[in-house]
Amino acid sequence: MTLMILKGISRRAMLVCALLLPLLAAAQAVKPVAPATAVATFGGGCFWCVEEAFDKVPGVIATVSGYMGGRTPNPTYEQISTGTTGHNEVVQVRFDPAKVSYAQLLEVFWRNIDPTQANGQFCDQGSQYRSEIFYHDEQQRKAAGDSKAALLKNKPFAGEVHTLVTQASRFYPAEEYHQNYYRKNPVRYNYYKAACGREARLKEIWKTR
Repeated sequence: MTLMILKGISRRAMLVCALLLPLLAAAQAVKPVAPATAVATFGGGCFWCVEEAFDKVPGVIATVSGYMGGRTPNPTYEQISTGTTGHNEVVQVRFDPAKVSYAQLLEVFWRNIDPTQANGQFCDQGSQYRSEIFYHDEQQRKAAGDSKAALLKNKPFAGEVHTLVTQASRFYPAEEYHQNYYRKNPVRYNYYKAACGREARLKEIWKTR
């Protein structure tokens, strides 16, 4: 009787294996899961220029211009431009942490702003153009704080650092005509960028050629 039971169990085990083997083979054939991505958000004056700067960074997957840090729900560019909504022009950066670290993105951010300006950047004045790092988790908060502290200690320029470090809030994508503006309207963009004195001031403050 015991032998018959064992034989029955053995047959069932073989049947289960026969059913599972094709499933295991199929699972092994599935493509590897895409690497995890992360999000960072920065305000550095005109979001057209900030978007261009981060688009050049290897490991950055996508950038979206938008608004963050204000009170008015679903703000428009016209509302933001008044400087009364509390929002900031920002760029949300989606990146691959395996290719570029958040610390490296912070370095790109610093090198593309004037930290000594309060409530504005270059020719653009108003709280909607303030320089600001919006952190999305505790690791980003600490990295941003450490990065700012290091800049205060080793800054190559005179003047105080007015860049804010703030917890991220709801992000509102800007109107479509603002997205990739530097690519869609290169002549107008380059004229604005030169007239605003952005590149000249960046070279001056960061002592680059």
